[in-house]
Amino acid sequence: MEPNSLFIAPRERHAGSLLVSLGLMSLLRQRFEKIAFFRPLVSEADDPDSRFIHDFFQLDIPMAQMTGLTLAEATQKLSDGHKHELFEQLVAQYQTLQQEYDFVLVHGMEMTRHASGIEFDINLALAKHFNSPYVPVLNGQDKTRSEIETEIEMELHASADHDPFAFFVNRMAPALHDDSEDFKKHPGLPVFYLPELDDLNTPTIKEVADALHGEFLTPKKQGWNRLVKAPIVAAMTIENYLPRVNEGDLIVVPGDRSDILIASVMSLFARNMPNIAGILLTGGLVPKPVIQDLIINFEGRDLPIVSVQTDTYPSAMDVGRVRAKLNANNSRKTHLALGLFDRHVDRDGLMERILQRASDHSRDITTPIMFEYRLFETARQRLKTIVLPEASDERILRACDVLLQRKVVNPILLGRPDEVLYQANLLGLNLEGAQIIDPETSPWKSHFIDQLFEMRQHKGMTQDLAKDSISHVSYFATMMVHLGYADGMVSGATHTTADTVRPALQIIKTQPDTSLVSSVFFMCFDTRVLVYGDCAVNQNPTAEQLAEIAIGSAETARHFGIDPKVALLSYSTGESGHGSEVEKVRQAAQLAHQKRPDLLLEGPLQYDAAIDPTVARQKMPDSDVAGQATVFIFPDLNTGNNTYKAVQRASGAIAIGPVLQGLRKPVNDLSRGCSVADIVNTVAITAIQAQANDQ
Repeated sequence: MEPNSLFIAPRERHAGSLLVSLGLMSLLRQRFEKIAFFRPLVSEADDPDSRFIHDFFQLDIPMAQMTGLTLAEATQKLSDGHKHELFEQLVAQYQTLQQEYDFVLVHGMEMTRHASGIEFDINLALAKHFNSPYVPVLNGQDKTRSEIETEIEMELHASADHDPFAFFVNRMAPALHDDSEDFKKHPGLPVFYLPELDDLNTPTIKEVADALHGEFLTPKKQGWNRLVKAPIVAAMTIENYLPRVNEGDLIVVPGDRSDILIASVMSLFARNMPNIAGILLTGGLVPKPVIQDLIINFEGRDLPIVSVQTDTYPSAMDVGRVRAKLNANNSRKTHLALGLFDRHVDRDGLMERILQRASDHSRDITTPIMFEYRLFETARQRLKTIVLPEASDERILRACDVLLQRKVVNPILLGRPDEVLYQANLLGLNLEGAQIIDPETSPWKSHFIDQLFEMRQHKGMTQDLAKDSISHVSYFATMMVHLGYADGMVSGATHTTADTVRPALQIIKTQPDTSLVSSVFFMCFDTRVLVYGDCAVNQNPTAEQLAEIAIGSAETARHFGIDPKVALLSYSTGESGHGSEVEKVRQAAQLAHQKRPDLLLEGPLQYDAAIDPTVARQKMPDSDVAGQATVFIFPDLNTGNNTYKAVQRASGAIAIGPVLQGLRKPVNDLSRGCSVADIVNTVAITAIQAQANDQ
């Protein structure tokens, strides 16, 4: 049996191997259902890296099984001459995981000062004992091309009897990385070069506070993820201190300097001043209550203030020594790291190589996480431009930051650029790469007004009414999609469904062979994704409309990698029932068959006969759809909306949608209670719909 594992082996200090494990885990989740993350040797029993991977990927494995021995325990065993016992214990734990999980990603011992009593080659030795493919991670920081190539050759020589599966050279200088195509090639051995990314290696204020045993004076988690580019000691008067402040500085100042404290807080809201990371109050001194009240209740507060016991200059030196790490408290850094991995690693080639070596324990399953990752992967194949008209909403800005870091789409935000960037700065977001358009000053505005008037004058539209309509961001964004300035639109975080759908129906209109717009939900269960339609738009569709919904939903499923087997639902199965509602569904199934004889489609079917193979064998044994349906078409909105919500609540399924279908170009509606993750997924879906329009 071939091993179903990889062994990630850090070969130097600060190589950034956790980034490699993070990227590989995101890749593996697309293919394997049950994955274990295992660290044989850790600095402490409650390993923060293991907890980070566990929480971020929501792994179905107890934390206690994710780590083996602490370095202190391993050192003691080696000192007592029990090396064989050490390996036996770790191999036994690894084999247990291998039997219980489809894939085991092993992250070897980090090269730290705590590991000085452990043999340097213990990672390679463990990889051999585990019979696990070996993936060394080298630190390319401050190294020349010649030095990196020499280290790869040395690593190949050292592991001659256990050939590396792949190499990662991390943290390379960007200029050197740009020339990595010219590095020495190693046939049959993939080598991936990852450039240094400053934001990933810049600590947050929370990491600084933890390292210096500081206490936050501001509310919990306020500004914790702000990046500390550098400490600056504020020892001058205000007029001399402020001009020396740079973007991302951490102000280090004695706790009794209220003048510096107030000036620093005010600078955050001055548009011509840099956006500081936070304030570190030293000497164990804290401002008087009246000063604290003034600062903490300042409008738009998002500036972290930390108090430490050490004096000013030692504190500044300590800040400079803090190292950044990936952790569960900073999702932005996590997405930034995943985006870096995705851009510089041949994911398809690496997965093909993994599958050649891995045991195929997996079944034909799709978990919610797999589905979401596939959305990102598909959207990245041909980047589309998606307009988000609600840039005033914090969730939209946070979602845009994620989309940019993961390189999912080219986003356009509608709003005043200075206001949008100001709000993003307050939130600690980086919107570099996003296009920001102010509809009020855009040169497109007059053209859009003329176009809308021309399109709708037969419906009574006047020039003034067209001008009023285009002043609404939904109409402006919809016109952008219609005229090709954007490939799709996502709205609804602050606007109603009518605000989103009405302009789309008036301007973009339906596809030539479609008479109505309908919707589907992607229902993500533990091991599969089903499609439910229409649960959001059409109240009581006719048989002809129901047939259109069935065909459109089948095509939507196919676009998203779901093999469509369509069940038109009713309260009876086959020929067993009668009544106007059953006849409507039966007629709809016949019409759909006539239009698309290539589709696997059955109706009427009861829900249990559509989804349960045992029931299907009793009620419709000869059907190719009954018992294995993937697309469920409900006869009316009342049934569909109640059913999807009942199933969602009862089963814990994740419902992604509604996803609109039938329009010439994609426009999708958000719930006003949507989360950042909902927005990101909907934008990715919209991009994939736009890709389908190109075909």
